[in-house]
Amino acid sequence: MRLPSKKFVPHPFAYHQEIELRIDNVSNLGHGIGRVDGWVVIVPFALAGELIIARVHANHKNYSQADLVRIVEPSPDRVEPICPLFARCGGCQYQNLSYPAQLAWKKQQVAELLQHMARIEFPVEDVIESPRQLGYRSKITPHFAQPRDGAIREIGFLEATSRFRIVDVKHCDIAMPELNGKLADIRADVQANAGRYKRGATLLMRASQGAVLTEASQIAVEIVDGIRFEFQAGDFFQNNPFILPAFVRYVGDEAKASGARYLMDAYCGSGLFGIANAQSFEEVTGIEISESAIVKAKHNAEINGITNCRFIAGSAENIFAGITHAGAETAVIIDPPRAGCGDGFLDQLFVYAPRTVVYVSCNPATQMRDLTRFLATGYELKRVQPFDLFPQTRHLECVMTLVRE
Repeated sequence: MRLPSKKFVPHPFAYHQEIELRIDNVSNLGHGIGRVDGWVVIVPFALAGELIIARVHANHKNYSQADLVRIVEPSPDRVEPICPLFARCGGCQYQNLSYPAQLAWKKQQVAELLQHMARIEFPVEDVIESPRQLGYRSKITPHFAQPRDGAIREIGFLEATSRFRIVDVKHCDIAMPELNGKLADIRADVQANAGRYKRGATLLMRASQGAVLTEASQIAVEIVDGIRFEFQAGDFFQNNPFILPAFVRYVGDEAKASGARYLMDAYCGSGLFGIANAQSFEEVTGIEISESAIVKAKHNAEINGITNCRFIAGSAENIFAGITHAGAETAVIIDPPRAGCGDGFLDQLFVYAPRTVVYVSCNPATQMRDLTRFLATGYELKRVQPFDLFPQTRHLECVMTLVRE
């Protein structure tokens, strides 16, 4: 039997003590949450409503962590995972949950974040589902550890309960078929040439028009509603092309509904939202701190024959310096990284005072944090629409429409 670490706290449960508990809720990490005499116990891969047996492996200041041992009373929404690595590989959290239940749960999580973080009650729209629930990811990044005894062993993704151990993945069910078709060859090449690597590495695989790109500098192509986007394979671009047209169209429609004459695409990257919705506005301005991304955005407007877009490499200190049209006539789309908007960006945005802001986020928690500042500055929340860009996982995209009162 494995012994506990010296840091293990033996209260309120002994190491590997098995306990019975009812799962009341699921966290935004996809972990089941139950209580024993009021004490919180967190159990990965347990579903809401289930009665389970769990084995405790850590006690913290106000909660314990445990592994799922046995399900006594399963949830009616529990299904058999399609992937044999589920619960070992950390890539998916919800393969054991029916797809309608995944959508309902993600909607509930957004509603709870609004209540607990933004301190408001607001109706959340039903989550817009992905046309594909499997085989949808256009990019994966398998990795491997430093060679041991001259050999590379596991090539895959991090284990669900570890920040270091890698699960060997020969097939990924949420990756597009062309990526899986190439994965065996790439794995074989890496393992046959272990001498090339002195340390661990991350591999790039991006599907592009039926091909698989493996170099970050290669040019990838994605067609969204008939518009061609070209970008470097290693750059950020949304990884579910099957839902992308509806997603981009919705964001543009929300911006257009404000009656704004002008559109500003902040954090514009290679120009996805601005270029795709350019026909609805007199002029589109894309702003991005990365000058290389601005070059790509200009190129994408040019190859599509779109002439009412301009792109500006803004400095962090003076992001809106090159904007000439009034905020009252402008809709702004923002799609920041997972960390959300910086205070400096929001300060400048509120001074500019656009008519409406369509806030796109891959991390609703930081989006809710920023929402409190919008509400305090005189913006009114009009609509909350989640999109399921990442079926089988805990991740989602959430679009909030905010209008200046």
